[in-house]
Amino acid sequence: MTANQLFGQIKAKRSCLCVGLDTVLENLPSALDGEQYPLFIFNREIIDATADVAVCYKPNTAFYECYGAWGWQQLEMTVAYIKEQYPEIMVIADAKRGDIGNTAARYAKAFFDNMPCDAVTIAPYMGRDSVAPFLEYKDKWAVVLGLTSNASAADFEMEDDLYKKVIGKAMEWGTVDNMMFVAGATRPEMLAEIRAICPDHFLLVPGVGAQGGSVGQVARFGLNSRCGLLINSSRGIIYASRGNDFAKAAADAAGVLRNQMANIFE
Repeated sequence: MTANQLFGQIKAKRSCLCVGLDTVLENLPSALDGEQYPLFIFNREIIDATADVAVCYKPNTAFYECYGAWGWQQLEMTVAYIKEQYPEIMVIADAKRGDIGNTAARYAKAFFDNMPCDAVTIAPYMGRDSVAPFLEYKDKWAVVLGLTSNASAADFEMEDDLYKKVIGKAMEWGTVDNMMFVAGATRPEMLAEIRAICPDHFLLVPGVGAQGGSVGQVARFGLNSRCGLLINSSRGIIYASRGNDFAKAAADAAGVLRNQMANIFE
């Protein structure tokens, strides 16, 4: 997926919503009891209910890996379903991979060749060779961790403004067409500082909803001339209801966020 294609989706839907598919077996509604592939069925219903307002889906791979091969199979089924039914919607594998070059190349193959994801989140601690293999794929994206939304980001990322150094250095490796940065919504005022460093890159912004971030604050500090934002909500959408009406509740919750985002384009 190219930057122009992504921006086209954002304009067409008047939305920059990314739905996080952090699906937990124990949280699924009773209607899925006894299903062979309950994670996938739940995801499929969420996807169908939100595809009209979402421009991106972000399955966190840990929520599937923890169930072994059975869980990974359902991750593959989920990604394949999105690409078959909604090929215009971006898929980000939230895997947070980060390793030396030859290993990173295997990770890139896993998500870009064997699974048709558009992007992968990457921890850049080990430097350029942990990111570079992902940049070799045409129309694919490396989503580099910059400033994350968790409280412990202060341990390293914010110490001596390390996140600024990481973003600045990573910009030497990729371009606005193949690299994004993670910038958490829980510290919106810092988005302005990040924008000063990377004015034209897309930012993947977690932390809206259950973690307390707001669309308005993210837009205030993080917008650029082409929107430049993918604002993620996970639990606030997929677990809007724990009952058998989960798909409708997810659609309603996604619609509320999308309506807030539509104001960005006024």
